[in-house]
Amino acid sequence: MDTTEPPYSERRFDEIKTEVSAFIKKTGYNPATVAFVPISGWHGDNMVEATEKMPWYKGWAIERKEGNASGKTLLEALDAIVPPSRPTEKPLRLPLQDVYKIGGIGTVPVGRVETGVLKPNMVVNFAPSSLQAEIRSIEMHHEELKEALPGDNVGFNIRGIAVKDLKRGFVASDTRNDPAQETASFVAQVIILNHPGQIGAGYAPVLDCHTAHIACKFAELLEKVDRRSGKTIEDAPKFVKSGEAAMVKMIPSKPMCVEKFSEYPPLGRFAVRDMRQTVAVGVIKDVEKKTPAAAKGGKAAPAAAGGKGKK
Repeated sequence: MDTTEPPYSERRFDEIKTEVSAFIKKTGYNPATVAFVPISGWHGDNMVEATEKMPWYKGWAIERKEGNASGKTLLEALDAIVPPSRPTEKPLRLPLQDVYKIGGIGTVPVGRVETGVLKPNMVVNFAPSSLQAEIRSIEMHHEELKEALPGDNVGFNIRGIAVKDLKRGFVASDTRNDPAQETASFVAQVIILNHPGQIGAGYAPVLDCHTAHIACKFAELLEKVDRRSGKTIEDAPKFVKSGEAAMVKMIPSKPMCVEKFSEYPPLGRFAVRDMRQTVAVGVIKDVEKKTPAAAKGGKAAPAAAGGKGKK
């Protein structure tokens, strides 16, 4: 606010508030739930303590179902944010970000717990390979954990699997509670954002879904739908273009693990990348999974579970 003309201008604050509120509403959110705080990071105005340089500012107020809140400073606005509920009751899903081999310790996969709880001595399954291993220990920021909850970025030591057998994009899950499986195909609602031409069956861009980065083929355009309501506009369209949405059957080009958005949201949404840009986004509605017996590496699972997997 100290750089407005004149400094600490009420008119400029109101202009920005109006513009941002319109954008927030357009994207589907309620501006009444957002706190607007005029600040100066350089001088510290309204950061931690209320300033006297903007007498016209009476404070912020928000309305929400969890309870209304009000205040004057940015710190108060941050303190008023309601922490999101963590899906600890759901089965474990942990997409791998990387895998390391640490001397004296062994194989250490690293990733963020998206749903469920990760605990030592748990036997986990790695999809899409169906390899299994027992967890020896879990660490976060060099501190050992008794359990890892959704939102935790952790490393965990396993026995029975070599580093070369695990990759970024694999998904760890509990073998005893809805273990993740390799995906044969999936149906997704795809919104085309920015593509210079028309997209039809056979298009095979790269999908970024959780930590996976794999090309998937648009095998069949099932129907064109309204991007907001989801209602069918046209059955079996030949093409879709920018601004349109469609239900699409997609087939991964390599082994991949995804889930329905309704069951595991972090593993059920994706971005479509092509020409060095995001050309579409999608939400997975249904998944056809390969049976564990047909999954690559499935035969290795019993041996790994016993702590004697192949190196």
